[in-house]
Amino acid sequence: MHGFRIDAHGGPEALVWRQLPEPVAGPGQVVVAVRACAVNHLDLWVRNGVPGHRFPLPLVPGSEVSGTVAAFGPGVEGLALGDPVVVGAGVSCGECVRCLAGRDELCPRFGLLGEDRDGGYAERVAVPRRNVFPLPRGLSYAEAAAIPLVFLTAWHMLAARAELRAHEDVLLHAAGSGVTTAGIQIARLLGARRIFVTSSSADKLAKALALGATHGLETGAGDFARAVREATGGKGVDVVFDHVGGATLENSFKCLARGGRIVLCGATDRATAEVPLRAVFFKNLSLLGSTMGSLAELAHLLPWFESGELAPVVARILPLGEAPRAQQLLADRAVFGKVVLAVGDGATDVPRPKEV
Repeated sequence: MHGFRIDAHGGPEALVWRQLPEPVAGPGQVVVAVRACAVNHLDLWVRNGVPGHRFPLPLVPGSEVSGTVAAFGPGVEGLALGDPVVVGAGVSCGECVRCLAGRDELCPRFGLLGEDRDGGYAERVAVPRRNVFPLPRGLSYAEAAAIPLVFLTAWHMLAARAELRAHEDVLLHAAGSGVTTAGIQIARLLGARRIFVTSSSADKLAKALALGATHGLETGAGDFARAVREATGGKGVDVVFDHVGGATLENSFKCLARGGRIVLCGATDRATAEVPLRAVFFKNLSLLGSTMGSLAELAHLLPWFESGELAPVVARILPLGEAPRAQQLLADRAVFGKVVLAVGDGATDVPRPKEV
C-alpha cells in the first residue's frame, strides 16, 4: 500500500510518500481501508517534533480515521467485510485498572493513532477491535473522520473535567479550530447560558455564532477579559475552554467567576504561562488538564450525530497526496473547522444503512 511516513522531524518535506508494508490483522485486530483521515495540530507536532518528547519514528501520522472493514483477526466478532466504520483514536491496553474502570485515557500504555502508532495517512491501518464503531447513519466518510478526536476531546473537557452545568457561562478560545467548533455545540447541548468565543477573524466569529455561540469577541479589538466581565455584569464566566495556552491562558484567569474552571487540552501558542496564585485560592479557581477521553465516551457521543444534535464541521476535503498543503492550511489558521484528507475514492459517499 502507499501513504505518507515521517522518517525524521522537519517541515512539510518531512512528509514522504512511500510504499508501506501492508498492515496485518492480529488477534483482536481489524484492518480498516481508509476512506478519509482528518488533519489535526497533533499531526504538525509529530512532523515538527516536540522538545523533550520522543515519537516512535518512522511513523505514519493521522489520528481521525473512517473507512471500511478490510480484514479482521481471530477473536473479532460483530463485524463483516465492507462495514462502514469510524475509528476511536485512543489506544490502551484494555486490561489495567484504569481501562477496566472505563478511564482508558489514563491507561499507562495509552497512545494515539498517528502519534504512538501508525495512523491514517495511508490506504489501510490496523487497530484494536474495541476502537472500531459503526459509522453514524447519514454521515459521509469525510464527515465521520471529523469526529473521533475533536468531539471526544471537547466532550471530555466540558462534561467530564470542567463539569459544565446548565445555565453556566463558558468562554471558548480560537473559534475556527476543529476542537472549538465541537466545543461550541457540546456547550449548547449541555445547556450553557452564554457561550463566548474568541478569534482574530470576524468571519470566523460570524460562523461560530451561526453554530450556536452567543457572543463573539475579536481578540485584535481589545481586552477580551474586560469584554467578558462587562457582558456578565462583572461576574465572569464559569468555564474557560482553552487549547492555545501562553498569554491567552494568563488572561483567561481574569475572565473567571468565583469557583470558575479553566480546562486545557493543548498549547498551540507557548507551553508556559504565569498563574495568579492569589486569585486561584481567594476565588476557588481550578486549572484542569484534559487529554482525549474514553472509548465509552465516544460511544456515548455517536448517537447525537445520527439525531443531528451534533454535526461535524468540514471546511475542506483534499486528496491524500496534498497532505502537506492540508497541514499548512491548519498551521496558517486559514479554515473554519476541519481539513479532511480523502484516501482514494468515496470520501464524500454516505453509506446506505444495512437492511435489518
